[in-house]
Amino acid sequence: MGWLITKYLITATIVVAVSEIAKKSDKLGALIVALPLVTILAMIWLHVERQPMEKIANHAWYTFWYVVPTLPMFLLFPMLLQKFGFWQSLIISAVITVICFWLFALVVKSFGVDLLP
Repeated sequence: MGWLITKYLITATIVVAVSEIAKKSDKLGALIVALPLVTILAMIWLHVERQPMEKIANHAWYTFWYVVPTLPMFLLFPMLLQKFGFWQSLIISAVITVICFWLFALVVKSFGVDLLP
C-alpha cells in the first residue's frame, strides 16, 4: 500500500508542478507536458515492480500508436476556444479525438497494428 501511495504522490507532484510552471510560461509548460513524463513514469513503475520486459516494451509500442490520433486535438482546441467556451471546446475536442482514434485504428489495422481492445 505504501508503494501505491508513493506512486500517486510522485505522479501528482509532477502534474501539479507542470500546471504551476504553465501559469508562468506557456512555452515551458507545453514543452514539459509534451515530454512523455507519464509514459516514462509508467515504464519505471512497471520495471520497479518487476514486470516482464515484453510488457514494458508493449507499453511503449502502444503509447506511440495511441498518441498519433490525439495530436489533432492540440491544433483544434485553440481554434475552438476562440468560438466556444472552455468546456464546449474541450468536449468537442474530446469527441473529435475519439473519432480520429477510431478512424486511425481502422487504418493501421490493415498494417497489422491492432489498437482496439
